[in-house]
Amino acid sequence: MMSAQRKEQPVIRVKRSELPLSCPRPEDEVWNMHPRVYLPLEKEKRCECPYCGAVYQLSDS
Repeated sequence: MMSAQRKEQPVIRVKRSELPLSCPRPEDEVWNMHPRVYLPLEKEKRCECPYCGAVYQLSDS
């Protein structure tokens, strides 16, 4: 049995002024690819979208 290889996602940096964070973001080309979910970036400083695997990290600046 072959295991599925997952393509590594680039980290998307998010400023505090952009919170609350939802995926997909309004500026994403694929805004209608999956239901909008809000991600708890404030607590963990880094999170991954459960639908598309996009990785977000809170920027200190």
